[in-house]
Amino acid sequence: MGGPPPPPQHSHARGGTREEAVARELAADVLAPAAGAVDATGVLPSGHLDALAAAGLYGLTGPRSSGGLGADVATVAAVVEELAAGDLATTFVWLQHLGVVVRVAAHGPPPVRARLADLCAGRLRAGIALQAAVRPGPPAIRVRPDGGDLVLDGAVPWVTGWGAVDVVLVAARHGDDVVLVLADAVEGPTLAVGSQRMVAVQASATVELRLAGHRVPADRLVHRAPLAGWLAADAATLRVNGSLALGLALRCTRLIGPSPLDGDLAAVRARLDAATPEELPDARAEAAALAHRAAGALVAATGSGAVRAGSDAERTAREAVFLLVFGSRPAIRASLLSRLGAAD
Repeated sequence: MGGPPPPPQHSHARGGTREEAVARELAADVLAPAAGAVDATGVLPSGHLDALAAAGLYGLTGPRSSGGLGADVATVAAVVEELAAGDLATTFVWLQHLGVVVRVAAHGPPPVRARLADLCAGRLRAGIALQAAVRPGPPAIRVRPDGGDLVLDGAVPWVTGWGAVDVVLVAARHGDDVVLVLADAVEGPTLAVGSQRMVAVQASATVELRLAGHRVPADRLVHRAPLAGWLAADAATLRVNGSLALGLALRCTRLIGPSPLDGDLAAVRARLDAATPEELPDARAEAAALAHRAAGALVAATGSGAVRAGSDAERTAREAVFLLVFGSRPAIRASLLSRLGAAD
């Protein structure tokens, strides 16, 4: 059924910023060599996240005044792509943290902003629970004020990094508003989690979060915004998530060697970079479809070895399936179904 793919003959290095170079080195030296073991055991070594913190990458999106790197969107996207090429599970856990840093820096009141330096240094690590409160239908999670506390009730099906994060930024609904609350990631009588078994990135420790009368001090409120405004701004956040799919495609091109996929990757990257908020869902879908196609090409190039559980090709193919649905929106799903030939 064919032999293994040829050895990589090119590095795909694009120059870029110091942060991108640091990410490329970490991915090559720390993440990629252990990626197979991480996938097989379902356990993310704490040393992976510690290495990202030591390199300053937990503060990638943070303001320089708080010890962050103040990176622009292009730099963040390039760093995510390089890390995802090395190990998707590690990158998936770390990426959640960046969104919390951005929101705390932009909106956090003084008691929350006081923790920004610890967030940027990676001494305080964060996850997110944002989409359950804003998806169509009745709110999955609600918040109400009670004395000096905010009380949370409901369930969030996907919270990543449990056991590796200290706090979780929870989005909840109060009337027609979305309220962001920073809650401690500690189980107890009013906060419970259930493990989620996934096709890939099991080491990301993604759980279902259940809250029943869970109290958080009112000074942990990070931001409040009308639901309509939140939904209108959501598309602008999709660019960086697309770099996970680009990173997977980048891994495939490096393992396969020079091929037409190189040009496809550059074109999809350029389209994502240039997309307006209205164009981003379709560009995101194109990135996910490319990762899926590139993973298929890697399987074919690898040959019979690809059907062995634990091979790079087998793991990458499962991760490509995961990225077909990760961070999806109705417009992304519709575009993907069309690209994959399943739309009417």
